[in-house]
Amino acid sequence: MSRSQPDRRAYERLRIEPVSTVDRVVEELRRAVFEGELPPGTPLREVALAESLDVSRSTVREALGALVAEGLADRVPNKGTQVRALDPEAIHDVGRARTVIEMAGLERWPVASEPARARVRAALAEFARVADTGASAAELTAAHLAIHAALAGLTESPRLEAMADTLYTEIKLALASVDRIRRNAGEQVHSHAGLVELLEAGRTEEAAAELRHHLDHAEQAMLGSLGWTLTDGDASGS
Repeated sequence: MSRSQPDRRAYERLRIEPVSTVDRVVEELRRAVFEGELPPGTPLREVALAESLDVSRSTVREALGALVAEGLADRVPNKGTQVRALDPEAIHDVGRARTVIEMAGLERWPVASEPARARVRAALAEFARVADTGASAAELTAAHLAIHAALAGLTESPRLEAMADTLYTEIKLALASVDRIRRNAGEQVHSHAGLVELLEAGRTEEAAAELRHHLDHAEQAMLGSLGWTLTDGDASGS
């Protein structure tokens, strides 16, 4: 066989991930939403987006459907699609609900299965890695929420985990806004690492107090980014 005609077996391990035009449009719109270029409530017009991105309207329509499925956009009757608007009352309610689920998970750390605990450790390691690579806002938010999903996973209840995932979908834009403003991913990694260290040391009560403080602070920060502050009565119920 000549050098100009190599054995095809030399190519057997070459692989690429196929990416459709729709995927690229979704990725770009997701980036713009998380980076704040398309703020909450922004209309997502098919014609204008198709012209701007130089793609067909059907491609944009499919991409918008994906954003709606991810909880990043909403279909509004008689108005079309828009970036999901942030509702302070909803964020407060989500804060209360996620606290119940995550606290229930954390308190099960001593009796949780090793795979469930390993998921928490792995999520922390991934958050640290992502924070150290100059990742996008979307990637940082996903890695951040993955730790909390892993804490909810300590309940080892598929129903509670599904509920937690729904809650995180509702707040991820608000969390991204706060993280974007503060740019403190390193501090967040350190905070979560301290929480896991307390769990590993068997100091579950201290870890629970730290988690409650973290969640209360996160809720206040998200509401603050919307110009909304809890009253003392509201805070006592969170």
